[in-house]
Amino acid sequence: MEKNGKIFVAPPKDGSDFKELFKQLAAAGAGRPLGSDGFPQGPWTPELLAEAISQIDSNRIGVDLRTVQLWFQENEKGISPSNIRWLARIFGCDDPEATSEWQMELSGAQSRLTAKRRDSKKTGSSTGPLVPDMPPPVTIDDQTQPASDLAQGIDATRQRQGFSLARKSEALFSHGSPLNLPASIFAGASALGFLSYIVGIHSASYIRADGVVKQVGFLWAPNWTFLFMVLLPLFFAFVIELLVFWKHDARFRLVAQGDRLGSDDGWTRNVQAYSYTYWAVFLICVLFAGLFQWIGVCLIPLINGGGNFAIDWGKLAIVRPEVISVPVSIVFTALAYLYMCLCFYLFFAGLILLHTIVHDLWRIEEESKTRPEAEHRNEGSEIGPRVMRGIFRCTVLGVLVAICMKVQSSYLSSNGGDIVTWIVRDMSSALYEHHDGGNTFTYRMPTHYSSLLVAMSTCIVFLYGSIRLGVGMQFRVPLGKMSAVVGLLFASYLLIDAFEGFSILLGVGVLLATYGLFDPEFGRWRASELGSNQSVS
Repeated sequence: MEKNGKIFVAPPKDGSDFKELFKQLAAAGAGRPLGSDGFPQGPWTPELLAEAISQIDSNRIGVDLRTVQLWFQENEKGISPSNIRWLARIFGCDDPEATSEWQMELSGAQSRLTAKRRDSKKTGSSTGPLVPDMPPPVTIDDQTQPASDLAQGIDATRQRQGFSLARKSEALFSHGSPLNLPASIFAGASALGFLSYIVGIHSASYIRADGVVKQVGFLWAPNWTFLFMVLLPLFFAFVIELLVFWKHDARFRLVAQGDRLGSDDGWTRNVQAYSYTYWAVFLICVLFAGLFQWIGVCLIPLINGGGNFAIDWGKLAIVRPEVISVPVSIVFTALAYLYMCLCFYLFFAGLILLHTIVHDLWRIEEESKTRPEAEHRNEGSEIGPRVMRGIFRCTVLGVLVAICMKVQSSYLSSNGGDIVTWIVRDMSSALYEHHDGGNTFTYRMPTHYSSLLVAMSTCIVFLYGSIRLGVGMQFRVPLGKMSAVVGLLFASYLLIDAFEGFSILLGVGVLLATYGLFDPEFGRWRASELGSNQSVS
């Protein structure tokens, strides 16, 4: 029987349970398109059926291949209510009336399978012989499955999928303790600090050609100390907090309908969809920001004895060979740049995950507009603001990372003796009309460009979240304050060393941004305190 160009089999209504009914329909290829010659193309396979269900337009979550394979196997595993809906669409050949009939037939068949399994368990517990202990069952697709079988299925699926940079990167953020990644970044920066003490460049200065004595020690560079020991660990901590909340709590409440495995599979597919982006960022960070930049900025100047780059701790051997030798400097800078490029890959991976969360939440909210449940709307109105607060914190830290990079790069070409004195003199020049004379040397500064990429990428994620999520009216005022602070901080970054007194604007932006890390809505603490005072009175 043909319906909508597909093989249609009417519900038999013969009292079969799900396993018996599904075996007949899979063998008949019910719901499969007819071939070009008008004949059936053959029976269903787990792969074909899983692909057909995932291609249903309204099914954004899809179905996992492991779940479909359980339907084909001789076991007591049934089907969840959410998957009954999609399987009825397949067997009903996208016809509304036929789909409704098949939904009732599959629900009844599942109920009969559940009753049969319950009766067999009762009989087995009263008369059955003793059997060796089996692994405890786990829940999958509303049915039970031995843990050993599930683990084997998961391992087999992962082996078929192969290596995935996107999944591995996401696992670094979501698996294990939330302290693992921030602590690793902090430990790496601490190790480099100890090495700088050992090789003698932790605090070192040199006399520039114009007579200015400049401090270029490793521990005096905020883009290698404060950035990696404070800002990046905080950034990763906030990303991990938001990711764990979304993956294990918020997303499950919004879309899973009690199916934890379905929620995790849907999130995994979303992460995998960004695979090309992860690889592109990895190549840029490792090859260009890491290897090529190290060769051009450190290796070649150290070998040739100079270049059109400002002297810093990495090139101190050129002017102070008695402090550190060229071979030692080459090894130390290679380790530092390797650490740096991997850290910044993880930084951009965190931004990709933030974008994934925003896009996933926006897509779920779009789908929910066709569902009138008030509970779903209430949960969405609570989750959206929390996601934006987390993204705001990450954005602030990302721009602060860019500021550290640009401030250090600008200082190296300035007339300041050390970075603290340079900033203090810039403030005083604006307050007391004292002119410093500006920079007398012009260098190539690739850090200016890389810091701009960091700042722009971070702000774009925040802008995307602000536009896509469209949080309710009650959150627009806090969102406006967040946007103003991000705009001020980004403007202060752009204006670093652009005029005398830039550090005043920079200081205001940094203070507001730092306060925003504790109170992203800029007034939430005060509102909560007023509310508590009113309740007491």
